[in-house]
Amino acid sequence: MPLTQKLMRKSVAIIGLFLAFFFTQKSKAQTPEEIEQIGYLLSDALLYSQQYIVPATDAAVYQASSAWILSPKKRKKWDVNLGLFTNVFFVPKSDRTFQIENSDFQFFEIEGATSATVPTAIGNDNQVYLVGELGGEQIRLKTPEGINQETVIYPYLQGGIELPYGFEFVARYSTKTKLKRGDYQVYGFGIKHNFSQYFSKLEAKNIHFSVASIYSKEDISFDFLDINTAYGNLGINNLNGLVDTFHFQLSASKEFKRFELITNFIVNHSSFEYVVSGKKGSIEEVIPIQDVINGLLKRIAKDKTNVLGEISGRYQISKIYLQSSIAFGKFVNGNIGVQYQF
Repeated sequence: MPLTQKLMRKSVAIIGLFLAFFFTQKSKAQTPEEIEQIGYLLSDALLYSQQYIVPATDAAVYQASSAWILSPKKRKKWDVNLGLFTNVFFVPKSDRTFQIENSDFQFFEIEGATSATVPTAIGNDNQVYLVGELGGEQIRLKTPEGINQETVIYPYLQGGIELPYGFEFVARYSTKTKLKRGDYQVYGFGIKHNFSQYFSKLEAKNIHFSVASIYSKEDISFDFLDINTAYGNLGINNLNGLVDTFHFQLSASKEFKRFELITNFIVNHSSFEYVVSGKKGSIEEVIPIQDVINGLLKRIAKDKTNVLGEISGRYQISKIYLQSSIAFGKFVNGNIGVQYQF
């Protein structure tokens, strides 16, 4: 087991033990063994949460990264562009499952097996039972399901307004999209600057270059572990991944009459936050479980940098533009949309 997981286990057990003792006057727990088991249960939940949700938040970054710059071309000042788009993310098979073994856990065991393959949040809906004992009662729960979708599709609105000196302000917003086992939402804004305007020979050949800096926020949530114990429900049945992403993008295009071919090079840096949310369980009267787990989830919230390439095509019909794009890197993400130029 990796050192970080070992440290996480020990810290959760210690904090769970401390909290249980602190609230022992309100608790039904009578023995140090029972109190210790609460800490082990939290440790297992935290360990599972990391392997379950991280592939989904990694995928969310890709879904939010593509099709930001519709064209690097400089337009007339105060021109407005508004479009409706559909994002299509292709869920990779390699990130749909992970392996668990009884040796991974301190509290739970896999019912009827020593190991099992279970879905991540972007995996299928297969489930196994985990069992343990607390306060003389058996705890038996199903592992959380994945979204069970080979593609994740959601619509969003995007608009831009041309500013002076070749700058353009762009913004994107999607409503909360319902997945089979959760929700996804993205929004953000950025600034593009056309720099081919400084090279008249390039402009004469209908070649355009731009640079852009963009911020986006991704919010993805999933049904998680609904655990009932002798001391009440734990209230960790919803797990959220919150991602702040900063994109840096270079774009180049060549116009062929009504058709524009665009290539983009994208580098982004993302900061991740994971929280359990939703209705607090009745055990909160004894131990503030959500606060404890949320504090410990900070340990898996590592920053990541991604590099993407993107190819896009844009076709003009009067003031209407039809566009599609494909972004590629660790994952593959597509976009199709229609825009209107005011």
